[in-house]
Amino acid sequence: MENPPEPRIGDRERREVDERLRRAHDDGMITLSEYDERAQACYAARYRSDLMPLTADLPDDEPRPAPAPEPETAVVEPAWHSDTRPPERRSRRGHGVLIAVVIGVAAIVAPGVFSAGQGAAVFGSRVVQVAPGESDVSVGVLFGSTKVVVPDGTQVTTSGTTIFGSTDCDTACTPRPGAPQVQVTGRGAFGSIDVLTATEAAQDQDRRDRDDDGDG
Repeated sequence: MENPPEPRIGDRERREVDERLRRAHDDGMITLSEYDERAQACYAARYRSDLMPLTADLPDDEPRPAPAPEPETAVVEPAWHSDTRPPERRSRRGHGVLIAVVIGVAAIVAPGVFSAGQGAAVFGSRVVQVAPGESDVSVGVLFGSTKVVVPDGTQVTTSGTTIFGSTDCDTACTPRPGAPQVQVTGRGAFGSIDVLTATEAAQDQDRRDRDDDGDG
């Protein structure tokens, strides 16, 4: 062929460009709004030529040198830091560490969550309806839950990372030779992403309606 078609790219190439854009934002080279705009274009890209303009104005991304190790110094803790300190103090310290971990994880994953093409569920729930013929879906979740409803008869492949959370896909991810393919990419933390077929979603809604009627 004189003009062979350009090969398509996958999530690995998109993630590499997203990481470079994120470092450029951390270094002050691009603003937050510029990062959001380019990140959305990055995850919507289909070919490498779609990605090249997103980093064309950025300098070469050279690896950063590892920080020099700090000299070890002896630390003498107060007596209450030993195992004999009161239980309520140990409990408060443990809660403080847990809160710091939660805040740190949320800060790390937040940029990827908010750049999701189909939106993000933050401290709440969200339902994303996948239209027939749509092949790539990107969602985010942070302290919430997201339902992705795909047309019956499609086969779903999931990717992405949900820290301290889960991505569930049963019937929709069952192999179906020749079925239309849908790629669902989920990112986030402290939440859940459920991929359902249209039939499963309707059955789930029926159960909820019956439960509500019973409570009433």
